[in-house]
Amino acid sequence: MNSKWYCNPAARRRGIRLLIATRLLGVLASGMVCLVSSARAASDAPGWMHALVNAPLPAHDEKTDAVLLYSEKTVTVVSADKIKTTVREAYKILRPAGRDYGIVAVSFNAHEKITGMRGWCIPAQGKDYEVKDKDAVEISLPKVEGSELVSDVKDKLLRIPASDPGNIIGYEYEEEEAQPYVLQDVWSFQEASPVREAHYSLQLPQGWEYKATWLNYPEAKASQTGNQAQWVVSDVKGIRHEDYMPPWPGVAGQMIVSFFPPGGSVQNKGFQNWQQMGVWYQGLISGRSDASPEVKQKVAALTASAGTPLEKMKALAGFAQKDIRYVAIELGIGGWQPHAASEVFTHRYGDCKDKVTLMSAMLREIGVENYYVVINSERGSVMPETPAHKGGFDHVIIAIKLPAEVTDSSLIATMVHPKLGKILFFDPTDEMTPFGQLSGGLQANYGLLVAPDGGELIELPQLPPATNGIWRTAKLSLSATGTLSGDVDEVRVGDRAAAQRWALRTVAKDADRIKPIESLLSQSLATFQITKATIGNLQLTDKAFLYDYSLVAQNYAKTAGNLLLVRPRVLGNKSSDLLETKETRKFPVEFDGPSRDTDTFEITLPQGYEVDDLPPPVNADYSFASYHSKAEVNGNTLKYTRTFEVKELSVPLSKVDDLKKLYRIIASDERNTAVLKPAGSK
Repeated sequence: MNSKWYCNPAARRRGIRLLIATRLLGVLASGMVCLVSSARAASDAPGWMHALVNAPLPAHDEKTDAVLLYSEKTVTVVSADKIKTTVREAYKILRPAGRDYGIVAVSFNAHEKITGMRGWCIPAQGKDYEVKDKDAVEISLPKVEGSELVSDVKDKLLRIPASDPGNIIGYEYEEEEAQPYVLQDVWSFQEASPVREAHYSLQLPQGWEYKATWLNYPEAKASQTGNQAQWVVSDVKGIRHEDYMPPWPGVAGQMIVSFFPPGGSVQNKGFQNWQQMGVWYQGLISGRSDASPEVKQKVAALTASAGTPLEKMKALAGFAQKDIRYVAIELGIGGWQPHAASEVFTHRYGDCKDKVTLMSAMLREIGVENYYVVINSERGSVMPETPAHKGGFDHVIIAIKLPAEVTDSSLIATMVHPKLGKILFFDPTDEMTPFGQLSGGLQANYGLLVAPDGGELIELPQLPPATNGIWRTAKLSLSATGTLSGDVDEVRVGDRAAAQRWALRTVAKDADRIKPIESLLSQSLATFQITKATIGNLQLTDKAFLYDYSLVAQNYAKTAGNLLLVRPRVLGNKSSDLLETKETRKFPVEFDGPSRDTDTFEITLPQGYEVDDLPPPVNADYSFASYHSKAEVNGNTLKYTRTFEVKELSVPLSKVDDLKKLYRIIASDERNTAVLKPAGSK
């Protein structure tokens, strides 16, 4: 689920590092840790930094916290077993929030060592400051819910003093990677700050070759000198966050470069395409999903009472989801290589790839073939044009080859593969999504299907909108004084149901279980009281999640002379101010997943009143979404119905104005009122 941090350290650590920086700044401010005992002594910054003092700044606006004046990454491939990297960067701080750039954080592990780190500050006035390698500290990543329990990854941190507006801060560090898992590197030259100039240099041994692929940015040609290649980009625009934008790997400029020794790739260390990456991953998982006698015995017990192949698969899926706790122990290649199925079963815990490994072994015991699918939990991180590289993924799920006799309509997350036949995608880590379905973030997402003959980048299916939604019905009564009361039933399926189950997974008190309903009502009603509430199917993930509650809302209807003004749309907000900004939208709008929400509100009118005027019906239909509503009168009942459906998961910039228009149409409809008058009056 999106609440998990999943398994690839690189993707997860971006968020953790923000947490580290925040904690570290607080520690430094309180004087609990001294990183710069000798830094206050003046020491000249290097010449490459002083050359930037009068350099023109890249284009930026008044909201820019800092600009990257210069960056340089030099990668030296010594051999297939050793790679050395040197990084230099210098920022000019423009706003107080830019002080965060004064904290340098570099990850390392047992195979990647930081052999040197220094930093400097050139203040607008006064002498330079320097911090040296001995002033840095090493810390383990903090425990975050859903992250790994044990990891050999640490961060080396260096705080550069006086990182204040108007000053230039810079640093350099050297790292050495021994026995790299893959002969590959990623140059991420575009970031949140505008970049004046960025350099990348690659030095290869004699006879080696490389392949460079550019993403999200025009290719810059390399200058070649012997075995050294150099690339330069300049005036790179910064990327400013927008709500519901594509994930960072899908928009930021980067170059992915792979290195190849003479005579072909070193075994398990190089790949040029997805097929070869699948072969590489097959080497990591080989033998891991062999079933031990204990696993075989458990499969027999779980499936003993199952009468059909589908019932057997569901029993094994439920065990992997709920009986194997999500716990990650990642040492060395453990971020990619799963533990053996027997270990996962014995300890009853593991991360996503461990859960897949155990489920794979169990499925094969009942004669069902299956395959690993390596994927990113954020749709858009990997696309068809993305070159094969291990840094694009952070999650593993399973593809199950369905037996010919299994044709149940509940198995929605399926596709027909030209070679493998009908396969079902399933996420054993996501204990809230039932067997046969996928969460929205995985739908229409690209993953690496690891088959026996190699890998293949495939697009996972997109489920119908009706598989994810809220179906809300209410029977209410309005008094002559404007009080609204009655009963509301909600049926939630798909991600809508999973989100509620996840939010309530640790809630013990009944009073706390209705807090989501209280939050919903507070967004729609000025005053209200919940008089009764029940929850249904909280633990039954293969069934719809249910909310049934009764409410009283005083002064719901407003008086205007002898008239009553009633809003037919009682609950729920589908409009959004997402696009109501002064800045022009730069990126597409990404929806979480397809959905279809419906509301039906029936309001019995107070005795002696009749409807004088109704809001007009709304029919707004776009390729990406649609909205339909209607208010009508049946006898003494005002009935309002509406449907909001998300059909496409990405709204390109060319259609963003249409989305803004749709949200405004919805907002207007949600505010509209019906007018009630005394019966018989004119």
